[in-house]
Amino acid sequence: MQMTLTQTATIRDTATQATVGDLLRDWRQRRKLSQLDLAMDAEISARHLSFIETGRAAPSRSMLLRLAEQLDLPLRERNALLLAGGFAPAFAERPLDAPDMAAARAAVEAILKGHEPFPAVAVDRHWTLVAANGALGPLLAGVSPELLQPPVNVLRLSLHPQGLAPRIENLPEWRNHLLARLRQQIDQSGDPVLETLWQELRAYPCPASRTPHAPIGIAVPLQLRVEADGEDAGILSFLSTTTVFGTPVDVTLSELALECFYPADEATRRALAAL
Repeated sequence: MQMTLTQTATIRDTATQATVGDLLRDWRQRRKLSQLDLAMDAEISARHLSFIETGRAAPSRSMLLRLAEQLDLPLRERNALLLAGGFAPAFAERPLDAPDMAAARAAVEAILKGHEPFPAVAVDRHWTLVAANGALGPLLAGVSPELLQPPVNVLRLSLHPQGLAPRIENLPEWRNHLLARLRQQIDQSGDPVLETLWQELRAYPCPASRTPHAPIGIAVPLQLRVEADGEDAGILSFLSTTTVFGTPVDVTLSELALECFYPADEATRRALAAL
C-alpha cells in the first residue's frame, strides 16, 4: 500500500517519541492486561514479552502486528508501533476524496441520502463533520454561525451554549451520554486531541436534570426543540445509531463513523416529514 511522504513523516514523528517497548507497555496497561495475559493471548512467553518491553529483544514486524492485534490497537497506532520498530507502515491513509476511495465515498453518500427525511452525519475520529444529509439543516436554526464554520465539531455544536444546547430539553442526560461515550473513545484510542475536547465540553454550563427520577427507557433520546418559519414547532425526539465500516484496512476509513438519528415517536416522524 502506498502512503504519501507527508503522511509517513507525520506518523514517524509520533512514533519516534517513544520506543517500541514504551508503546507496548502503555497500550498493555491501558487495556488492563498483565504481561502474562498479553503473552498468553499472543502465544509467546512472558519472558520474551518482557524483553521486548525493556528493549532487550527486537521484535519482528510480524510480532508487532500480532501484539497490536491482541491489544486491539487502532490502525493509526499500529502504523506508529511499526515505525517505532523500524518498519514501514502496514496501513494506508487516503483522503476520502481520493479516486480509490470512490466505493467507500459512494456508500457513505448512499446511507446519508437514504436516511432522509431523518438527519444523519458522517464524522472522523475527532468528531469533525465530514458530510451530512439535507435533513440536518432545518435543525440548526439559531446556532451561532461561528460554530458552523469548517471544520465543524459535532460534539461542540451539540453542547456549546451558542449551539444546540439551549434547545436540548434533556440536556443533562444527553450531555452525560456524549461525555461518557467520548471518555470511552479516549480510553480505547489514547487520543490527546479527544482528551482536550472532553475537558472543553465538561466545562460548558449545564442545568440540573429536570427528570432526576425518570424511568429508564431503552436508550437516551435526543429531545430537541425546533423552530419552523420562526415559530416554535415543538420537541422532536430522536434515537441515535452508529455505523462503521466492518473490515477497513485504510486508516481514514477505519476512523469514519456515521451517526444516524431515528424518530423516537410518531409525532417526530410526522414533523420530520413536514420539515
